[in-house]
Amino acid sequence: MRRRRSLARALAATALLPAGTACAGGSPPPAPPAQAASATPTDRSTARELRVTLDGRPVGATLHDTPPARDFAKLLPLTLELEDFHDTERVAALPRRLDTSGAPEPVRAGPGDIAYYAPWGNLALFHREGPAPSADLLVLGRLDAGPGQLGRAARITIEAAPSPAPRSPS
Repeated sequence: MRRRRSLARALAATALLPAGTACAGGSPPPAPPAQAASATPTDRSTARELRVTLDGRPVGATLHDTPPARDFAKLLPLTLELEDFHDTERVAALPRRLDTSGAPEPVRAGPGDIAYYAPWGNLALFHREGPAPSADLLVLGRLDAGPGQLGRAARITIEAAPSPAPRSPS
């Protein structure tokens, strides 16, 4: 019985450790996590094509099929001025916050990811490996651009790609 109590106390103390270290960094306190939802593997495989230009140059891009990504698509077309953030991502404010309910499980953002940082309501284009997975950072899609091009980008235009014409039955 004593062993169980010691183990329970140790686990409780360990659970509090990340909260204490997150507040010690001097950054704004995190917002409450987005509502949890289950993501299926098909969320990313049913992608929507986008038309994107970075500094006037076309790049391929896709948007994942998730509720926050679909809400982002409602904002299109968009032209945004980008700024550097920690030499890891290019960021821009969105015209409004996205609805994050139904968001998939958090994943680590990587080079080429289009993400949404919920506490600040901004779009982030990663050109380097991002932070550890967090419910505050939602990956919305992917850009087919190299880290060098993404790291220097000053302006992005994002539009929904036209839907393919329906095929007539043969």
